[in-house]
Amino acid sequence: MDDPVISFFPEQCPKSVSNNLARMTIHHLLSMNTGHRTNIYSAVTGEKDWVRSFLSLGVECEPGSHYSYNTPATYMLSAILQKATDQHLMDFLMPRLFEPLGIERPIWETCPMGIAAGGMGLSLTTGQVAKFGQMLLDKGKVDGKTVVSEAYVAMATREQSDNRLGATEIDSAQGYGYQFHLGRRGCFRGGGAFGQLCFVAPDQRLVIAATAALSKRQSQTLLDLIYEDIIDELNASRTVLPLNAESVDLRRRLAGMVYPVPAPQPIPDHIPSIDGLWYTLGDNPEKLRRLGFVQSGQQLEIHLLYDDREQRVLVFDFRAPIHIRDVFVKDLANHLQEAVTYVSWIDTSTLKLTLLYIETPYCVNYTIQFNDGGLDLHFHMNVSMTFKEYKVLGVLV
Repeated sequence: MDDPVISFFPEQCPKSVSNNLARMTIHHLLSMNTGHRTNIYSAVTGEKDWVRSFLSLGVECEPGSHYSYNTPATYMLSAILQKATDQHLMDFLMPRLFEPLGIERPIWETCPMGIAAGGMGLSLTTGQVAKFGQMLLDKGKVDGKTVVSEAYVAMATREQSDNRLGATEIDSAQGYGYQFHLGRRGCFRGGGAFGQLCFVAPDQRLVIAATAALSKRQSQTLLDLIYEDIIDELNASRTVLPLNAESVDLRRRLAGMVYPVPAPQPIPDHIPSIDGLWYTLGDNPEKLRRLGFVQSGQQLEIHLLYDDREQRVLVFDFRAPIHIRDVFVKDLANHLQEAVTYVSWIDTSTLKLTLLYIETPYCVNYTIQFNDGGLDLHFHMNVSMTFKEYKVLGVLV
């Protein structure tokens, strides 16, 4: 843990290395206590060589003296592991972690240099996240076999950094371990953007996994509900969660939950004929420049042309949702992924397109109102790392 970070990358370090950077160790990367005072995510990921970019940034504070959540620090752990073992992070982890957990090789996004992103970009199902949490609850064991040493699990889930200064939510001010947020009542969690959650309550022998599309405030509300309605209730009854009729009913309810998607609607009379029409769009954050429509009976194709990426073709059917493959952003970049599409006319001049990217938290809506010689387009996404919505005018070509 005391290995200096710069010792792994002599060729990528700046010629003049600051004392603070020289003192940064793997311990500081693990505990989000590198000495960077502010968020360096954009400064690192905006470059091609993330390692060089990370090492070239100023380190304002003494490493170990200032907690600041630092996703590129976790990326550096991935880069160090690859440098030390000559193995990609996924190749290293498959026999040591994922295979013992019964998880087929997952997708893990990479930096432009091909190194696993480490701090983001890993795609797992909710059940797979729960398996990981169960391994932590069992102190590093799976089916009685040690996968991660008990000593390291204990070290990772006790306080290594004080994250209380400046925290705005109670569960971001309970201390930080090695890549885990410490929580109330002796709990700890791995947390991701938009409410992705691996919550472990050792005293209650409980794991809660969630994949969600929540705001930061809603994510804190979820944690509050877990403590108030589950942890505190179990503490009051001094029992572990039993497998009784109520838990069986809960499983049944969870299995029957569905996303509130729009129901198919008949095509109304007197809608505009849009087959073959193309529109030029004004400036917008997507850099979407032209929009085209091809309709054949109940099927509709939307053609989207951009400034800086290849054309997309989205397929819809007014009678039922359909599955398509579409290129859309995950964490870092655009990837081909599965989507479910819905289309309906809200009224005789307004078309609504809905796309659910079922490998991600993202739900996208395009609401298009046609008028004489043009259209008004409203883009809205439920959650986003960048922009959530925009409005733009389109002119008929």
